[in-house]
Amino acid sequence: MQFLTIQRILGILLGMFSLTMLPPILVSWLYQDGAIQAFIDAFALLLVAGLVFWFPVRKHRKELKIRDGFLVVVMFWVTLGLSGAVPFFMAEEPAMSFTDAVFESMSGLTTTGATVLTGLDDLPESILFYRQFLQWLGGMGIVVLAVAILPLLGVGGMQLYRAETPGPMKDSKLTPRITETAKALWYIYLTLTISCAIAFRWAGMTWFDAIGHSFSTVAIGGFSTHDASIGFFNSATIEMVTVVFMLLAGMNFALHFLGWRHRSIRHYWADSELRTYLGILAIISVITSVYLYFMHTFESPWTAIHQGVFQAVSIGTTAGFTTTDYSLWPGFLPILLLMTSYIGGCAGSTGGGIKVVRVMLLFKQGYREVLRLIHPNAIIAIKINNKALSSKVIGAVWGFFALYVFCFSIMHLLLMASGLDIVTSFSAVTACLNNLGPGLGEVGANYGEINSPSKWVLCVAMLLGRLEIFTLLVVLTPAFWRR
Repeated sequence: MQFLTIQRILGILLGMFSLTMLPPILVSWLYQDGAIQAFIDAFALLLVAGLVFWFPVRKHRKELKIRDGFLVVVMFWVTLGLSGAVPFFMAEEPAMSFTDAVFESMSGLTTTGATVLTGLDDLPESILFYRQFLQWLGGMGIVVLAVAILPLLGVGGMQLYRAETPGPMKDSKLTPRITETAKALWYIYLTLTISCAIAFRWAGMTWFDAIGHSFSTVAIGGFSTHDASIGFFNSATIEMVTVVFMLLAGMNFALHFLGWRHRSIRHYWADSELRTYLGILAIISVITSVYLYFMHTFESPWTAIHQGVFQAVSIGTTAGFTTTDYSLWPGFLPILLLMTSYIGGCAGSTGGGIKVVRVMLLFKQGYREVLRLIHPNAIIAIKINNKALSSKVIGAVWGFFALYVFCFSIMHLLLMASGLDIVTSFSAVTACLNNLGPGLGEVGANYGEINSPSKWVLCVAMLLGRLEIFTLLVVLTPAFWRR
């Protein structure tokens, strides 16, 4: 293990993260909201901490190994969650405990969107902006951004990229050079963000709300600048703009890259994962809309359709925006929508969940086992986009699913042991592990009223979901630390 190199990289990344305090400082100065000192103190503290890590080992340069990359990513995300909590903890308004500050920070950076805050409409603008900005940074992964910069500082980035990027097939690169891949991803991400902000402004939001919600929409985060979330605007146009950009952000960014490079959209429909992703959301949207109308939750067919489509896409992509309290909807709808979040977005997207391609592979593998019972000697390949996949990929998907179920079960039991009821604990772990946000029961509106031990367990759930379980658990195994 290259511990000195890892220390140097963490110092650099921590110093870089301190720069994220500058935009909220500017916002606080423009709005004169009284929160500027908290961000100035946080900037100084994080910058000094980064220098303390970096300066003693600034000349130590060795190539990172795969294990080093995993350790850097895990350590940085944990450090990031704690560092991001500093402004929340230091600010006079809102007055937050250390646990709540870390929870809010981790929720933002992992794009979960679970919040402990209420009264958002009355909070300082800089605090509101900072929450949205955290989600935007976490959406594509601040480590992927660092991959584009670290080579300029003499640090290789492939190991960081492989540890950070979501999905079962991590070795594919969009461009021959990993730095160019990271840059391409961020150009696409930035383009979508700007387009979303302009669309929100056109639909009727103020520039402040448009920029803030574009951050959380493209990141599929779900934080809002208002307690009522998207429902605050009471605008079908804004809701449909949100749906469009949630759908785009939930797609594999490699498809957007190919679309930009070839100036064509034909490859979108050729991708079986995307077809499955759109098909699942379409089916859930139809079921939700029809049920809402015939149960007379909404008397107007159009209202039932746009409410049903919005909530199905929001929860299905794990964005977690709301226009109403879906936990109060009739019958099976709340559970159906919550279960949709298990599927989540496509691999290589900013969405959470298990990922559509993994669900496809699990289904195909299950179907293959059924066929093998009928034809024991048959050789049946599992294909994605007409390409047969190796047993290594299939095994990794089953391993991921097994660990997912195991982690979910343990955290569910821990929350119940802390005193939460079964519905609250089940939905809270589901919402945080899938990086969704809103749950059911006591966490339907926010997470402020649950106990502190539960919040720390859910912070781990968010981190497991963001790093897709393997990246975090691998550093906890004894084999990882053996020479």
